[in-house]
Amino acid sequence: MEFHHVSVLLRECIENLNIKPDGIYVDGTMGGGGHSLEIAKRLTTGRLICIDQDLNAHKAAKERLKDNLDKITFVHDNFGNIGGILDSLGIDKIDGMLLDIGVSSHQLDEAERGFSYQHDAPLDMRMDTTNPFTAYALLNEYSEDALNRVIFSYGEERWAKRIAQFIVNERQNKPIETTGELVEIIKKAVPKGARKDGPHPAKRTFQAIRIEVNGELEVLQQAIGNVAHRLTPGGRLCIITFHSLEDRIVKEAFRTQENPCTCPPQFPVCVCGKKPAGRVITRKPIVASEGELEENPRARSAKLRVLEGIE
Repeated sequence: MEFHHVSVLLRECIENLNIKPDGIYVDGTMGGGGHSLEIAKRLTTGRLICIDQDLNAHKAAKERLKDNLDKITFVHDNFGNIGGILDSLGIDKIDGMLLDIGVSSHQLDEAERGFSYQHDAPLDMRMDTTNPFTAYALLNEYSEDALNRVIFSYGEERWAKRIAQFIVNERQNKPIETTGELVEIIKKAVPKGARKDGPHPAKRTFQAIRIEVNGELEVLQQAIGNVAHRLTPGGRLCIITFHSLEDRIVKEAFRTQENPCTCPPQFPVCVCGKKPAGRVITRKPIVASEGELEENPRARSAKLRVLEGIE
């Protein structure tokens, strides 16, 4: 299958990575390989580690990167395991890492994966298809309270409680099996007046379920802490997010890496001993240009934040 893949904030990412021809870089969310290709093209004796938990992404990216395979190591894993991945490759420090958080273009293009509320498909939403836990299991096994928590916390959905109630009521008749069935349940749960404006009524719920199925937020926080301490001085960690919840997590995690001190404010000197691992380059996130938005509407909600390693 050929994937249509458009790399978001490509120029901005490459500029902020400050790529050295002999450096070691990581694309932790390789996807279709658009960002990876531009990194690899700038390397001579350097190395690029391409990580993705989606086996289909590996097939698509290897074709796209076929002229640069001598510079690339492919890893089928979750970027949250970056510490173990680098250790297994005998790498202590890296010069940069890129993370593009969320669903990639090629995953949305594969309707059968169940990521899109625009197509009727089995309830899957797994980024790693070897993971046994699916959206079907979540929707049919979670309690009403648990569903409410997921949809409200991860989707920031004001109608989370009603949606959870409607899901539980519906599955008493028969299991909820497809994305189309879930969309119809959500439409019934969200009052008509609330569906007039704003995004598709299912958007926030689908986001929440995807995050829960794949454990995305815990993985993101874990990865930032691990990578910050692996950066060479001047090395960069660049993270693209598409939702306010994810952007907030990145912003707060970067602040912690810049100022990890936990001493009470009244202490004249730091006694906790926690040292900064980096400095924040982007006080405000970088967003897509008007030109990019015309070519790729998906970039509209994209935000890029950058952390730089220090001595």
